[in-house]
Parts: sequence; C-alpha cells; structure tokens
Amino acid sequence: MAHHRHKRETNARRFVSLTGRRTAKIAAGAAVAATLPAVALGVVQATPTASIGLQAHQPQAPLQLDPDRYDGAPVSRTFNRTAARTFQDGMAAQKATMRAVEAAHVQKWATVDLNLWSSSSQAAKQIGLLKTGKRVLVTGRASDGRIELVVDGQARWVTAGYLSDQKPEAGSAAGAAAGLSMAPCPDGSVEYRLTPAAVYLYRSVCHAFPQITSYGGWDAHGEHASGKALDIMTSDTGLGDAIAAFLQQHASELHLYDILWRQRIWTPVRAAEGWRLFADRGSATANHFDHVHVSVY
Repeated sequence: MAHHRHKRETNARRFVSLTGRRTAKIAAGAAVAATLPAVALGVVQATPTASIGLQAHQPQAPLQLDPDRYDGAPVSRTFNRTAARTFQDGMAAQKATMRAVEAAHVQKWATVDLNLWSSSSQAAKQIGLLKTGKRVLVTGRASDGRIELVVDGQARWVTAGYLSDQKPEAGSAAGAAAGLSMAPCPDGSVEYRLTPAAVYLYRSVCHAFPQITSYGGWDAHGEHASGKALDIMTSDTGLGDAIAAFLQQHASELHLYDILWRQRIWTPVRAAEGWRLFADRGSATANHFDHVHVSVY
C-alpha cells in the first residue's frame, strides 16, 4: 500500500510539474504577444524604413522635384501653345518682309531728311537717317503712317508723304509739293531739334511768308518738347488768317496735327467742324493772339 501511494504521489508531482510548465509557456507567450505591438511601435518610430513598410497602404505624398536637377514647375500646355503661335507669327512676318524686300523694284527719292525706323510700330527704334535726295527702293507696304523701303538690303520704315517719283533739284523747291519748299531759310537756328516734318513745315512757311521774321521752334514745354511744333509770330490778324489758311490748304502734304490761332483750334481729323473755340487760358500769348501755333505728326 505504501508503494502504491508512493507511485501516485510521483505521478501527481509529474502532473503538477507538467501543468506548471504549460502554464508558464502560455503566460510567456501572452507576455510576448502583449509586448510585441509596443516593441514594433517603438521600432517603427525609430526606424524610417519600418515606417515606410507599415504605412505602405496609405496614400503616397506628391513627388518632390530635386531642386538641383529641375529648374522649376513644369510649363503648362497653354504656355507652350501660346509660345508656339508667337514664334510662328514672328516667322511668318519675317518671311513676308523678306519677300517684300526681294520684290521691291520701284524707286523713289527723299524730299526731306527722314528718320529710318526698324518697323512701322510707334515703339520702333530709330536706326539711321535718310538724307534729302537719296534714292531708295520701296516695297509698296504701308502701315501706321509709315511706308517700307529698302536700305542696304534691309527693310526700313519712314514717315509717309516725303518720297517723290522725281529726283529733287538741290537748293530748290522742285521736289516739294506745289506751293511748298525745302530750300533753306535765312534763320537756320529755328530748325534746332525739329523733326524732318517740322523742318519741312518751317521752310515752307518761311518761303511763302518772307515777312515773318520771328519763329518759335524747340523748347521744353508742350508739343514743342517733341520737336514737332512751330510758333509763327504775328499779331496781324489778316496775316495770321492767311498763314492759317495756307496751312489748312497743305495740311495733308505737311502732315499737320493741329493749328491754334486767336483762341481757336483746327484739326484735319475734324475739319468738317471748322474752327472750334477753346477755353480762355488767361493771356494773349496763351490764347494764341500773337502767333499761329502749328504741329505735325
């Protein structure tokens, strides 16, 4: 009996031992299972590589361009199309100019000194001077009050109205329109800083009305600062009226912009309205009672 009790006790201890080991393993596994998320979280926070792996299912951030390899934001399709159209238009204009230069065959002569311009635009650059009596080829193209001609094989533009089919005779009015003149006047100082058109105006008035001995040319105010205006000094109403009528008669040839005389203004673009009264400016000179003011384009 003692032997059987001894065996049962041995088996009991083995069962307890096995049960204890299994319990310990289960507890250890649970502890590991509970600890793993915390450890993984720590690893993820500490290791960028792990972070990328765990977050691979999340939306990706926009691709960042390397500033050392890219100049900037991509150019839009709209910009590309606009640039392409601008380039094509420029090429077409250049080809048209080349064709006009190659086809030019009509010869004309300059009746006054003319500024040469790079284009017909008012923003064009002045790139030379065409002297009076110079023969040139014209292309037949005109725009914005200028005509295109050929100088040294290049397209250039000059103010319209100052080229003649006939060669002008030096020192005479042969190259000028009827009743006008490009012959030099006694007082050449008046021409200081005047444009070629204003010089033509001055010389024409000077020869048509030799009794006028005083003129106002360039100065730093109003239209005079542009070199396109002339003051014809007279207080004689009859003489002033005659000068104004002469200017109106030749407004087209002289490219007149306006005439001011005795507190009135006349402009070619509103010629049908005749002389128009303007507001009192406070003095005889300001109201143009002692001079005829005229300007050109």
